[in-house]
Amino acid sequence: MARPNSTVVVLAGAGVDKVMAGLDGLANVHVAASGDAAALASHAAYVVHDRDPLAAVAQAWAGFFDRQAPAGALEAAIESAVADLQCGVTLLPDYYVVLDPESLPPTGKHWWLGVLAGAAPSRVVPAARTASAVREALSRLPSGRWWPDDVETWLSGLVRVVPDQAGLPRPAQG
Repeated sequence: MARPNSTVVVLAGAGVDKVMAGLDGLANVHVAASGDAAALASHAAYVVHDRDPLAAVAQAWAGFFDRQAPAGALEAAIESAVADLQCGVTLLPDYYVVLDPESLPPTGKHWWLGVLAGAAPSRVVPAARTASAVREALSRLPSGRWWPDDVETWLSGLVRVVPDQAGLPRPAQG
């Protein structure tokens, strides 16, 4: 899958459907319905959708640390995500806009604001759970470093990223 010309934004969190409906019809914003893979070919400045390519990894990571996922689930989700990203079945978005992250369960909050924001701080943007807040966030998306170049190593290392330490600087190895 070729990288789209549009800025691709994944909306995440509770209330995504309502917020996406509130964005529909905005100039330069294409709201992609679930399953609309062709939407990434849009010529709009922004393509907004809810298909997170790392959703299974996020769920398995939270399940691993919350002791709710079976053994090996995180490793299997990582392997699948890496394969999909490497062969171009899925692409990492330019940004994640996370709706009302304070309302998320603790481990989910650590995923979004620790793991993902630690990998690419400006690529994870919190916003209130309203279309107007997301419109405002879209108008002020910061620039910054992209996701790690070596996605396989980054994702494989998630088995060692503890929730309450996710995104914090690691001590120097000496």
